[in-house]
Formats: sequence, C-alpha cells, structure tokens
Amino acid sequence: MSGVMKRMGMIFRAKANKALDRAEDPRETLDYSYQKQLELLQKVRRGVADVATSRKRLELQLAQLNKQSSTLEDQGRKALALGREDLAREALSRRAALQQQVTDLETQHQTLQGEEEKLTLAAQRLQAKVDAFRTKKETIKATYTAAQAQTRIGEAFSGISEEMGDVGMAIQRAEDKTAQLQARAGAIDELLASGALDDSSGLAKDDIQSELDRLSGGTDVELELQRMKAELAGGSSSGQQAIEGGEGRPRTQQQPQDTPRFDKQ
Repeated sequence: MSGVMKRMGMIFRAKANKALDRAEDPRETLDYSYQKQLELLQKVRRGVADVATSRKRLELQLAQLNKQSSTLEDQGRKALALGREDLAREALSRRAALQQQVTDLETQHQTLQGEEEKLTLAAQRLQAKVDAFRTKKETIKATYTAAQAQTRIGEAFSGISEEMGDVGMAIQRAEDKTAQLQARAGAIDELLASGALDDSSGLAKDDIQSELDRLSGGTDVELELQRMKAELAGGSSSGQQAIEGGEGRPRTQQQPQDTPRFDKQ
C-alpha cells in the first residue's frame, strides 16, 4: 500500500509539473523576478535613508551638547572671576558630564557613518545588478517572442499546427468523398449502358436500339470515308487529264525567214 501511494504521489507531481511547465511563461517569470529585485533595492535604499536620518540626529545632538559645554565653560570662568569658586566647580562638573555624552555620541556617529557607507555601497552594487538584469531580461523576452513567432509561422507553413492539421484532414475527407462519388457515378453509367440496370425514367434505350445506333454510327463513318476517297480520286484524275491534254497540243513556232544576202562586189 505504501508503494502504491508513493507511485500515485510521483505521478501526481509529474502531472502537476508538466501542467505548470505548460502554463509558465518565461517572460512573466522574468518580470516577476525583476519586480522582486526592485523591491529589495527599495528596502536597501530605505535602510540607507534610515541610517542617514539617525546619523543626522546624532550630529544635531552633538552640536547641541557642544554648545552647552561651551556655555558651562564660560559660566565657570565668570564664576571664578567673581570669586565664586563653588559655582565654577559646579559648572565644570556639568561640563565634564556633557563631554562624556559627547564622546558616546561621537562613537555612535562613527558607527552609523560606517553602516551608512556600507549600505550605500550595497545599494549601488544592487542597482548595477538590477540594471544588468533588466537589460538581460528584455533581451531574453525579445528573443523568446521572436522564437515563438517564428515557430508559429513555421508551423503554419509546414501544416503541423492543430489548425492546419484540421484543415488538411477536412480537405482529405472531401477529396475521398468526391472520388468515391465519381467512381459510383461512373459505375452506374456503365451498368445502365450495359443494360444490367433498368432506367425507370424511360429515357434510356434498350439493347437492340443501342446496337442499331452503334451500327448506324459506324456506317455513317464508312460512307463519309468513301466519299472523301472518291473526291480525292476525282481530283487526281482531273489533274492528270489536264497535264496530258497540254502535252498533246501542237506547238506553233515562228520559223525564221531567209534574209537576202548581198555579195560585195
């Protein structure tokens, strides 16, 4: 039972794979992959923007702390000038606490700046890959479309497509039926002529009349042939007589007269 289930599962997967392969369009798959890469590139760019925003906030905080530190230092100097050492000590203590915060923020700022540079470089590389993939995608799509069109045209001209195959089968069936009807019509005509079949319309002749027509047709041909021979023979005799009559007719030739001769004295 386990073997049967495994076999059924394999057959189902094979059928499903074949159906999916038939339904899959490589152009749609390429477009989907390109869309996913664009989404990933957008996430990387968003990360770069977030890191840059955090870095900018640290810079603002550092500027504010440095300003406060400078203010406390001025206050300490003024307190010492007025003879208030206690106020000067308090101002310097606060300034020292601010300097510790400044140091921590500077460390974070350097870290964020490094992350920002890495993300920026990754975004540039990913952008280059996306651009290259887009060019390759369009090339593959154009090649696939051209090959598909060429295949369809070739199938149409060679007659191996389904439409052309159906048309060819219809033509073949029509030719077969036409030949069969012609053969049947010829056979019926021969049977009617031989008298094997009776013509119920009354237009067909019986065998005696058919034989008489055949004999009379042959007699007419013989009579015409004899008449043509007689005409040819008569024409030949007239020509011969004309030739012979011309030969028996006497010729009249002018005899030359004697001319007188004068002797010179």
